Amino acid sequence: MSTTAHKVATHAAARTKTAGRRPPSVLREIAYGMGLGLFAGYLWKLHHWSNQRRTREFYSLLDQGKITVVADEPPRTGADD
Repeated sequence: MSTTAHKVATHAAARTKTAGRRPPSVLREIAYGMGLGLFAGYLWKLHHWSNQRRTREFYSLLDQGKITVVADEPPRTGADD
């Protein structure tokens, strides 16, 4: 029984042998995927650590009284009274 997928796979495997390239390796693909996953996870953790640092700095400045979260009242004009 010969399906189209089988024909395509056989043709692709035959081309890699004649072109001097190695066929795809499952273990190599797994290693590439794990490497990319670890790199993406590291970038996500860097982003998370940056957010944590900014939050800690904000609350530190708030506790020291250097900043406030209360907005100043706008200047009052005589037309509002």
